[in-house]
Amino acid sequence: MTQRQIHQAIRILRREVPKWQTPIVGLVAESSESPFQILVSCILSLRTQDTTTAGAVRRLFTLAGTPQEMARLPVPSITKAIYPVGFYRTKAKIISGLCRTLNEKYAGQVPDEIDELLKLKGVGRKTANLVVTLGFNKPGICVDTHVHRISNRWGYVKTKNPKETEFALRKKLPKPYWIEYNDLLVSFGQHLCRPISPMCSRCPVERYCDKIGVTVSR
Repeated sequence: MTQRQIHQAIRILRREVPKWQTPIVGLVAESSESPFQILVSCILSLRTQDTTTAGAVRRLFTLAGTPQEMARLPVPSITKAIYPVGFYRTKAKIISGLCRTLNEKYAGQVPDEIDELLKLKGVGRKTANLVVTLGFNKPGICVDTHVHRISNRWGYVKTKNPKETEFALRKKLPKPYWIEYNDLLVSFGQHLCRPISPMCSRCPVERYCDKIGVTVSR
C-alpha cells in the first residue's frame, strides 16, 4: 500500500466502519468523558472479548466511577465485579493499585502524557496511547494485534511487533489519521480482515492491499 493509497483506504473505512459494532473501549469513550473509565476499560479489555468486557465495565462502574470511589472498594469486590474477564484476579489488583497511585501521586487525575501513563503499573504502550487519544483527544497511535497485523498485511509497514509498528506509523502515517486509526482497524480486523482466512472477497479496500502473509482467503 502506497502513501497515496492510505488516504483512499482511510476514506473508505470511515464510511464502512460505522456499519459494524464499535469496540468496547470506544463505546466507553463515547458515553463517558472520563479518562479514568477509559483507562480501566482498556485494562479490562486486554485478552478479553468485547462482550465479556462490556458486562464487567457496566458492573464495575456501577460500584465506582472515579479513582477516589474505586480505591475504597476491597479487591475482592472488584474481582467479583469484573469476573470473568481474562486474568480477572490480577486485573483487580492492578486496578486497585492504580487508583491508589492516581490518588497519591496525581491528585486523583489520569495523566495526559504517554510517558507519564507508562509509569503506572499495568499500563503498556497500547493502553497509554488509547487513553491519550480517546481520553484527551491528543495525538497518539494505539497499536494492538489488529493494527499490527493489518498495517503489515497491507504492506504499509514492515515490522516484527506492535512496538515497532507504532514507531513506524509515527514516521509514516499522516498525523490527522493517528487518533482514529486504531478504531478503524480494530473494527475492520474483527469483521473482515481476520487473522486466518480474511474475507478478501468482501473487503472494500482489497484493491489497495498487498496481502502480505495471506495464504488462504474467502
